[in-house]
Amino acid sequence: QVQLVESGGGLVQTGGSLRLSCVASGHTFGRLSMAWFRQGKGKEREFVAAIDWSDENTYYADSVKGRFTVSQDNTKKQAYLQMNNLKPEDAAVYLCNAGGAYSGHYHPGTYWGLGTEVTVSS
Repeated sequence: QVQLVESGGGLVQTGGSLRLSCVASGHTFGRLSMAWFRQGKGKEREFVAAIDWSDENTYYADSVKGRFTVSQDNTKKQAYLQMNNLKPEDAAVYLCNAGGAYSGHYHPGTYWGLGTEVTVSS
């Protein structure tokens, strides 16, 4: 089993920035591809960004390209999501996911964190 714990959420004004973190523990069997999803209130979960375990590729939803940056620390099994120029539509619970892969679109892995809430005031 792999456990994921997110942190870094909070309240920011439109145009502000936040950096989310995700720490993986348990039986990771080495490096894992890490991804971020989000789910706004009353909305379906959607893909945000991901990074291959090898750091060869990153993937972003069109809505966050140029504003968000995903990165990871494979040695420490941590992932990050730097979010800049936040918009009200970015408000959501952000969920960390591990073990997925990209094939046409990003397929989430089995492991999920419980999420960290990001609120953006308009």
